[in-house]
Amino acid sequence: MTELRRRGGGGDPDSTENISYKEADGDDKLTFPGEGEGEIEGDSKADTPDVPPSTDNTPQCLNKALEGLSSRWKNWWIRGILSLTMIIGFFLIIYLGPIMLIFVVMGVQIKCFHEIITIGYRVYRSYELPWFRTLSWYFLICVNYFFYGETVADYFGALVQREEPLQFLVRYHRFISFALYLAGFCMFVLSLVKKHYRLQFYMFAWTHVTLLIVVTQSHLVIQNLFEGMIWFIVPISIVICNDIMAYLFGFFFGRTPLIKPGHVVCSPYLQATPTTVILPHNPRGIYAYLLSQYQYFVCPVEYNSETNRFAVECEPTNLFMIQEYTLPAVVQNAVRWKTVNLYPFQIHSIALSSFASLIGPFGGFFASGFKRAFKIKDFADTIPGHGGIMDRFDCQYLMATFVHVYIASFIRGPNPSKVLQQLLVLQPEQQLSIFNTLRNHLQEQGMLPPAVEEAQ
Repeated sequence: MTELRRRGGGGDPDSTENISYKEADGDDKLTFPGEGEGEIEGDSKADTPDVPPSTDNTPQCLNKALEGLSSRWKNWWIRGILSLTMIIGFFLIIYLGPIMLIFVVMGVQIKCFHEIITIGYRVYRSYELPWFRTLSWYFLICVNYFFYGETVADYFGALVQREEPLQFLVRYHRFISFALYLAGFCMFVLSLVKKHYRLQFYMFAWTHVTLLIVVTQSHLVIQNLFEGMIWFIVPISIVICNDIMAYLFGFFFGRTPLIKPGHVVCSPYLQATPTTVILPHNPRGIYAYLLSQYQYFVCPVEYNSETNRFAVECEPTNLFMIQEYTLPAVVQNAVRWKTVNLYPFQIHSIALSSFASLIGPFGGFFASGFKRAFKIKDFADTIPGHGGIMDRFDCQYLMATFVHVYIASFIRGPNPSKVLQQLLVLQPEQQLSIFNTLRNHLQEQGMLPPAVEEAQ
């Protein structure tokens, strides 16, 4: 990093081109002890690259309509209008189905990767060293090829069986993925330039950490989606609810540093926690209750080989069937109810809400620390009033990882369709051996129908 410190040229952190989080309405996610009394130790101007000033890409019609307001309230209205627009767009995409959601996740992933890599490129290009952006995008393609190839093998087994080229690609998928990555690795080694090794390895690590944060967790979002769209919609909605409530508390009641001693309870994010947990999940199940009633949301997304399309039809599991629960005696005395009828998913959704409120914001704090390190307010200026796409999805990626782990740990059991797809890939003699073993096991358990036993 010595070279980076010598060549970097960050602007004045208090200038209008490098807006401090202390001045950003509703966005002060993270404040460190002692900040405001001087620069953070080791965070000198020479540590950061030249960052171009943020541009105002707010539509002219909106600027004209709000020109009489103060900057504080103008920002409020811009954020509010754009937030409402994005929420409406989100529900429209849900209506269009799981395929459209997959493409949206891929688009968000590519844009987030672009925003982070662009920040690194501003450092790297001043040295006129080759191939950084080319290799970054190449590694993105390689990692996506690996993850989406795994998805095809898991969920499109019937299609793979019909197409000979796909059978070859699936059979040797991991070897092909490794060969592609190895080619990029060799290109990186060949691009090393004397006297700049440290910076080049720094940027190599930058790319791979970005891939880990963005691409891997985007893949988990899609995995959650295949378990049922409810596992995609509810977590995203909870994080959105938490962000909105934290912004409202911060805007109207002031922003108190989260980590500053004596002020933890007053942080807008912790003030928003009860709202996030309670609002979508009251005893009537305002949100989770409604979604749990529709097969379109609760059924796993599976590929139908007969119709060559995704299907979201199934017999709902017990997770999405009304159950009667007896309340604890203390609660009974307080609310005077003995039992309550709930979908089991509503109970799980409370766990999701708790994580989104207490741990999820740390994804935003992490992103805030990253932006402070480079003296920038936002990752980009893609969305007026909001910043870049990464600014809106910093908490979503952490939430998606938790949901994936939660499903694997507490929800998902063996998937018969996936087992069958794996069996179909085996050689005929291997399939016959498994069939005979399974038949003998069922006969020993007395589960094989008599007619079948006689036929044997």
